[in-house]
Amino acid sequence: MFVAMIHGLLLSFGLILPLGPQNIFIFNQGTRARQVDDVLPAVLSAAICDTCLILLAVFSASLLALSHLWIQRILLATGCFFLLWIGFSIWHDAAAAQGKTAGCLSAKKQISFALSVSLLNPHALLDTIGVIGTSALRYAGNEKWAFATACISVSWFWFFILALFGHRIGKRSVGTRIIHWINKLSALIIWGIAGYMSWHLILSL
Repeated sequence: MFVAMIHGLLLSFGLILPLGPQNIFIFNQGTRARQVDDVLPAVLSAAICDTCLILLAVFSASLLALSHLWIQRILLATGCFFLLWIGFSIWHDAAAAQGKTAGCLSAKKQISFALSVSLLNPHALLDTIGVIGTSALRYAGNEKWAFATACISVSWFWFFILALFGHRIGKRSVGTRIIHWINKLSALIIWGIAGYMSWHLILSL
């Protein structure tokens, strides 16, 4: 059981560390929050989504659906357009907020945006179901539960730390252009991910 937990911890950290739409959104909301509590709707929504996806991947046969190439193509095509839109929104938000301190989104908008970047991002879906789901196949019973719990714990811990880190940077960056350029860089990273996914989609045709 201990080995399964360590495996889950290391695997989840490896998957969640790279910058992606979900991480960027949580971080940006943290930089804009006047109090760290203001970003809790986004953090909780993203963590709950990850929990559901991990449980689905570990305890169901859903990963078999991704073995069909046409399903992967649909996910990649949809995700490319989605990421382009997310990048445009962040770039536009950075331009609109230049020279002023903008608060984070309302709780309702945070939840809806967190749901979209968590559930409509095919790269994250393929990682969660394809990588975590496949890795869980070697475990059974309590070991499988230990593996899933470790993976879920990483997501919750990471999103809270990311929001707190963003909030600390935001408090130090009031009146400067740092947050503006962070948003610009975030948009470019997301567009880069969209381009990378588009290339894989073209190669699969």
